[in-house]
Amino acid sequence: MVVAPLLRPPGPRPPFQLPVSCGETWRLGTYPGHDDFDVDLFPAEGDAWGRPVLASHAGTVTVAGINGSLGGRTPDNPKGPRGRGGGYWVKIDHGGRWETQYLHLLEPPLVRAGQRVAQGEQLGRVGSTGNSGAPHLHYEQHRGREKVETWFDGVPSGITDDDTEYSVTLTSGNCPADRP
Repeated sequence: MVVAPLLRPPGPRPPFQLPVSCGETWRLGTYPGHDDFDVDLFPAEGDAWGRPVLASHAGTVTVAGINGSLGGRTPDNPKGPRGRGGGYWVKIDHGGRWETQYLHLLEPPLVRAGQRVAQGEQLGRVGSTGNSGAPHLHYEQHRGREKVETWFDGVPSGITDDDTEYSVTLTSGNCPADRP
């Protein structure tokens, strides 16, 4: 008989922030056929290419590398071939069995597995690697082994598993501690 170890129940949800620069306004969305609770972030104004991707809460990087294959979409060749999966990506363990994932980064992550990161620390830059049709940040929150609805500033995003197109516009509160 094989006995699986008991897992502790997940702890309380950390106070996640939008994973983008303080004061910037971004459109968060999903669409039919996208996996449950997946969130794609696009800036409300300007180009997405190369914008900083920030840790939405402090934690330890568990993965920093390539998910699938990269493809060939770059700022110089935005119509290049799609890859597979999430391209360059980062996964962070926030403790209490909470994790976040950041996918389709422009280039190799600026962090490495095992590294502690602070909320607001830059992980990489927005890109379109992997299976991506346009530059954006694909973001997920996981509770235990389950992907869950994203919350920012203690408020649910409204992007759920109902398989309908939905978007919301939010302004980032992911600000340095010494700024209001």
